[in-house]
Amino acid sequence: MASREDFKSFIPASKTIPELTLRAVLVGVLLAVILGAANAYLGLYAGMTVSAIIPGAVMALALLKPFNGTILEVNLATMGASAGECIAAGAIFTIPALVLLGVWTEINYLETTIISLLGGLLGVLWMVPLRRALVVNTDLPFPEGIAVAAVLTTTVGGETISEKRKDRGVSSIWLLTGAALAGLYKFGELSLNLFKGTIEYIGSIGKYSIMGETREGWMYGGVTTSPALLGVGWIIGPRISSYVLVGGLIGWVIISPLLVLVSGLPTPLEDYSSLGPLIGGFYTLWGEQVRYIGVGAMLIGGLYAIWSIRMNLVESVKEAVIGIRGGGKGVSKKRTERDLSYKLVFTFIVLLIIPIFILYLWLSGLTGVSLIMAVLTILFAFLASALAGYLTGLVGSSNCPISGVTVAVLLIVSLIMLGFGATGLAGMAIVIFISAVICIGGSISGDLLQSMACGQMLGATPKNLQISMTFGVIAISGVIGLVIGVLHKAFVIGSPNLPAPQAVLMKGIVQGVLGGEMLWPFVFAGMILAVILILIDLPVLPVAIGIYLPFTLSIPIFIGGVVRYSTDIFLKKRFGSAEEEEISDWELAIKQTGVNPKEKAIRTGLLFTSGLVAGEALMGIIIAILVVLGINLAVFDNAPWYPGLLIWGYITLLLAYIPIREILQKNTK
Repeated sequence: MASREDFKSFIPASKTIPELTLRAVLVGVLLAVILGAANAYLGLYAGMTVSAIIPGAVMALALLKPFNGTILEVNLATMGASAGECIAAGAIFTIPALVLLGVWTEINYLETTIISLLGGLLGVLWMVPLRRALVVNTDLPFPEGIAVAAVLTTTVGGETISEKRKDRGVSSIWLLTGAALAGLYKFGELSLNLFKGTIEYIGSIGKYSIMGETREGWMYGGVTTSPALLGVGWIIGPRISSYVLVGGLIGWVIISPLLVLVSGLPTPLEDYSSLGPLIGGFYTLWGEQVRYIGVGAMLIGGLYAIWSIRMNLVESVKEAVIGIRGGGKGVSKKRTERDLSYKLVFTFIVLLIIPIFILYLWLSGLTGVSLIMAVLTILFAFLASALAGYLTGLVGSSNCPISGVTVAVLLIVSLIMLGFGATGLAGMAIVIFISAVICIGGSISGDLLQSMACGQMLGATPKNLQISMTFGVIAISGVIGLVIGVLHKAFVIGSPNLPAPQAVLMKGIVQGVLGGEMLWPFVFAGMILAVILILIDLPVLPVAIGIYLPFTLSIPIFIGGVVRYSTDIFLKKRFGSAEEEEISDWELAIKQTGVNPKEKAIRTGLLFTSGLVAGEALMGIIIAILVVLGINLAVFDNAPWYPGLLIWGYITLLLAYIPIREILQKNTK
């Protein structure tokens, strides 16, 4: 297993510059509230959130520029922004299910605040030992961490925002170009409604006699023309993006058509009715059946992933034990390796059992069950945090299916409650409470480990970042209940105006397990698939993600990976494998001077793709604000699809051309 123990960061470990300052913390708190609130609406409306790490970095840079802030201050403020989005994602995926189940008639502010705070603190605390295990002692790419590091080292250029560097190796114009292209594309798609961003088609493949009945076969295909997903695919590379596509093919091109042949296309659920009877029926089949294959595979794949990094985790625990005993060896002299005191961290983790128990008892009235589940919550939060961190490191925060991790936890907790015989509303309530705390904790750990990876590249002090996260968690926890409550009163959770698809999924699972209607064969099929993949030594989690996510998202990720593969092949033919040691994307993201042509090509690609991710994420937040304000700028009621595909195809060609542009120009001279 690779290690980044001796990674040479942008700001050397031997150098200390302003980082944990009052202005950086206040900017982080402000961004936590703004981005958390925006994502709360986006998640309840569209079932997805926009990762705040890149928008947060850009906004922190703008806010700290008048104060001549340092690059590490900007990075620290970004941590607060990430905390806001994470709490919002974990809360809106779970807490609204309490209203949908009838446990609550409205969003209870105090309970929501406590759940968010406990889950957030638990995620921050577990993230401390997981940092070394997942960021330092692995070779996980952390694509958005790379993107933010590239953004900051290019836009800031030196230690402070005002400092100018003449030789940065690569022009920042490609970062701005990517951001402008992706931002304008997203605005044209979602605000102006000039074209469709998702192209889908379902076609008949003939009629067949199945078990004495004539059934019509259907095949589905589609693509989401997202510049950001194209960029993520380029960053993570051809191998991982190919496995994500394999998962999509298994779920959508093999299993779903077979189920359609056997049982026919179902009537579309309300969430998918706007897609039409055919595509909507296909989505309903995936959402109610096939998706659980991905959940089962994710459950086994996640446990196996944790098992595969067990030595890293054991080393982290050993360091923690040394730190708790006060032996002194657990405290690194190296600034970039200083975490919060392990003794303090594990003391707080154990102490959190008390308020979690009181919370469960207060909300459910089940004393014995609340005590047992409080202890299990701590353990499950560790597993969810490790799994979410691994997934985030693999495919990025925006593509990490935290709702899938929550579903896996929900299944396990529901089975435990079924064993206790708690199948009524009180049992369902405590399942949602537990899942909410764990989902929020996992979301925090996953996204913030991405930020910690960026910090590792930049030369941040982990301890300072962990403190910043805590402030961000406290800030957003205090307002998330108000935000969800206001949205519920304005639009009504579960209505067409605020469908809350993830919360509906959570509600269905709890009712299915405790009501005896859960589709276990699909979960077991996914678990068996995961075991087979493990036995033939193929990665499980990227395949599971492909099954769990809509097929249209797998395609742009894969195409981005293919473009990266073609770039690598071109550079290999042009320069060979090179006599010097290959440089990693982590090193290229922060490299400023002495960049050779091959490295310059890859760094140019990293900057352009970072711009694509940043531009779409920033515009997503702006569009969410416009929607909340009720501003409708749509040009067409029913937008055509082909302009979006043509523009996206052009961006794809640019991604292939821009990194190798200078090399091609030299060859033609």
